[in-house]
Formats: sequence, C-alpha cells, structure tokens
Amino acid sequence: MSRKVKGASVLSLVATLGVILLGTDGSSAFADSDVAGPVEVSVQEDAQAESAVDTQVEDAAVSGEAAPAFISQPVVQPLPEKPEVAPQTASSLRELVAASPVPDTLDEQMRCLAGAIYFESKGEPLAGQLAVGRVIIARAESSRFPSSYCGVVYQRSQFSFVRGGRMPAINTGSRAWQRAKKLAVIARDNAWESQAEGALFFHANYVSPRWKNKLTRLAQIDNHIFYR
Repeated sequence: MSRKVKGASVLSLVATLGVILLGTDGSSAFADSDVAGPVEVSVQEDAQAESAVDTQVEDAAVSGEAAPAFISQPVVQPLPEKPEVAPQTASSLRELVAASPVPDTLDEQMRCLAGAIYFESKGEPLAGQLAVGRVIIARAESSRFPSSYCGVVYQRSQFSFVRGGRMPAINTGSRAWQRAKKLAVIARDNAWESQAEGALFFHANYVSPRWKNKLTRLAQIDNHIFYR
C-alpha cells in the first residue's frame, strides 16, 4: 500500500515538474525570446498598449485636451509658402515687356485676353495695348459684365473684331502676337499700372459714340480714348 502511494507521489511530482518546465501550453518556460510562444505574447501586449494609447488620443481630441506627453505626435508638414513677388525693377513698360518671357501656352481665358489685345490694339503703343487688356479684366471683375475674359470678349456687340461669335485667325508667329501674350500676363498680374486704370469702355478717336457723354473720360492713349 505504501509502495503504491509512494509511486503515485513520484508520478505526481514528475507531472508537476513537467508542467513547471514546459508550461501549460507545452512551451518551455526557459525558452529564448525568439521562440514563437513568447513573441506572440509580446505582440499581443504591444497591440493592447497601442489600442490604449489610441483611446487616450481619441479621448483627448474629443475633450479638447492635449494628448499625453509620452505619446509620439505625428509631424505635420506645413504647406509650402507662396513665393514672394520679386520687386519691380523695370524702369519702363517697354523694359518690362522686353524682360518678360513669352508664355509657352495660354489657357482659354488668357488666349481671349491676349486675342483682344492683339486685334484691338496691336498697332498702338505698349501703354495703349496694356490699357485694352486692363479694360477686359476690369469688365470681368465688374458685376455689369460677364465674369470671365472670354465672356467679356465674346459679349454681343462689344468688340468689332468678333464676328459670328468667333475670333479671327491669329498670326501666331508674329511679333505682335508674342508681345500681346506678354502684355496679357502683365495685365492679369497688374504688374504695371495702366494710364487708364479703372476704365470699362474705350473707342477710337476717329469715332464719336453717343454713350461717351454719359461716362467719365479717364485718358487718351494714342488712338484710343478710355472711360469709366
């Protein structure tokens, strides 16, 4: 009887030692950290920790409080600042036009603006061409006219060069067109003050429309007279 008890005690002791040495899940209690068992436990604990951190961040965001200091905050990259406008160094409009690059391409609106400058004033001095461009822009900014350059240019019965709602073909290889494109950009950017700034109307000096008597004359630049 005693031998059986002793044998059972020995077996129980061996089983207990096996549990201690192997662990309840069958893995060694003394295994290195590279063994799958301990690594899985570590990943699970990390996931729980991250979840707790996320919860703290969300709670702080909802309450309006600052996130805990130990939490790594995401780095927010600031938007790139707009480049500063270079100071105007040209001493004359002619010098500015000469120094300005010819735009490689023009979108539809800028082509309408340059086209109006080209057809209405390509024989005028630079100041007169700029003034025509500024009239188109002033109209587009006024509630009295369409709100786009093309809308202004193609408005019915406003510009004589527009026929059938279309602009004539442009000699794109001419110096006049290259100059008109430059002046369109200068006018759009208001890079040079026009002698007729604020004008919404103009006409050639060899005509005398009746509507001019209801307007304020601003300036005459060569063959064009400008009004507000």
